[in-house]
Amino acid sequence: MEVPLNGQFIRNLMMAAHATHDHIVHFYILSALDWVDITSALKADPKKTAQLADSLSSWPRNSYQEMAAVKDKLKGLVASGQLGIFANGYWGHPAMKLPPEVNLLAVAHYLQALEYQRKANMIVSILGSKTPHVANLVPGGVSTAINLDSPSALNMERLYFIKTLIDEVGDFVKNVYLVDVCAVGAMYADWTKYGAGVTNYLSVPDMPMDTKGTAFSLPGGYIANGDLKTFKPITSYTDEFFRDGVKESIKHSWYNGDWTKHPWDETTDPKYTGFQDTGKYSWVKAPTFNDKPAQVGPLANVLCMFAAGHEPTKKYATLVLETVSKIAGAKVGPEALHSTIGRHAARAIRCAVLYDEATTQWNALMENIAKGDLAICTKYPIKAGESRGFGFHEAPRGVLSHWVVIEDNKIKNYQAVVPSTWNSGPRNQHDALGPYEASLVGNPVADPDKPLEVIRTVHSFDPCLACAIHLVDGKGRSLNKVKAL
Repeated sequence: MEVPLNGQFIRNLMMAAHATHDHIVHFYILSALDWVDITSALKADPKKTAQLADSLSSWPRNSYQEMAAVKDKLKGLVASGQLGIFANGYWGHPAMKLPPEVNLLAVAHYLQALEYQRKANMIVSILGSKTPHVANLVPGGVSTAINLDSPSALNMERLYFIKTLIDEVGDFVKNVYLVDVCAVGAMYADWTKYGAGVTNYLSVPDMPMDTKGTAFSLPGGYIANGDLKTFKPITSYTDEFFRDGVKESIKHSWYNGDWTKHPWDETTDPKYTGFQDTGKYSWVKAPTFNDKPAQVGPLANVLCMFAAGHEPTKKYATLVLETVSKIAGAKVGPEALHSTIGRHAARAIRCAVLYDEATTQWNALMENIAKGDLAICTKYPIKAGESRGFGFHEAPRGVLSHWVVIEDNKIKNYQAVVPSTWNSGPRNQHDALGPYEASLVGNPVADPDKPLEVIRTVHSFDPCLACAIHLVDGKGRSLNKVKAL
């Protein structure tokens, strides 16, 4: 199936904007408070905070007035007896060590991040009609009509508004997000020693630039044992190296049987047994690549793109390592990325790369439209008999792949192997630990009743376990079964 160039570029713009939104939300809203002590910010001097911010970047919203207003807002929350959005946290935990001024700066940027993630989402909603759950994706392209003279289609006004949003979000990413991650990383440099876990890295190419999905703007591939010299590229949507390498095991998962199969041959037949220390203990299947666990996500993606010689990745990775070294006062090398804090650094690097990429995709779309090409979708007839296919995407949390078997125009089997499954999977058929489990080995824990350090490492993967949620009857009875005819 070939997708018209406009269809590819619109899809790519949506993916870049969505991932940028996701990375901003993850760092500031979902995980920054693992490192930032909100209540400590009340002790900060807003003038010193503004001076510190000015020394790190030229962001115009780092003023004394902004920092003072944020401190007053925080005071009001504390005085009310309700911390609101900051209610859940191990404030005062011994593992928290940022100075008050850094904490206040982080709170200010937390609140600003709420604005800029919304701007990124606006790009997705303009192109996809809404977000989340966009409504414009169809087999063979998109349904986003292009008509430069129509107020109800993708026209010049909307295209240029998208470019404005890309630039505004990019300004935040480069002058706030990247800088904050560097500052936190430098002040928690000891966390470069923890959380490496599985160092087999899997990533897939993304942002197709041709109609056949054989040329990509962002490279992908596989790295074994953390050695970038072992990098092997994945080059197309039909790449046999990827197609044949993916399997899943249910030896330790709550499904019927004990098998390791390729997704095309899998079944999903739940069988809940209760937690078993040496048996089944998870709803998540255990994916493997070439029979070994693999870590996916921004760290895998950045390392693979770096190994492939991708210039924007090399540029931002070098910038981050140099900035961290400057703030820390000591040389920090690429090996530091194999860690809990390294996953955050990689996500910020990827976010900056995606800003550049969004600009690239917008320019490509504009240039193609200027040629008079307005095609957005290609119809494709389903063949008689059995067809097997798969598709992959480098989603915000890592490699996402869907696998389908179609027989006589009906779906016979459908399996999704999703990013958080790769990382949160239990032990596989060889009892090898999955990335979450392996990353926790050796983690320090100052207070077992408040295991902040465990949360830090698991949060660094940006977990999303919606694909592992199942409703079961406590007595083992079947509740309901739905079959689509």
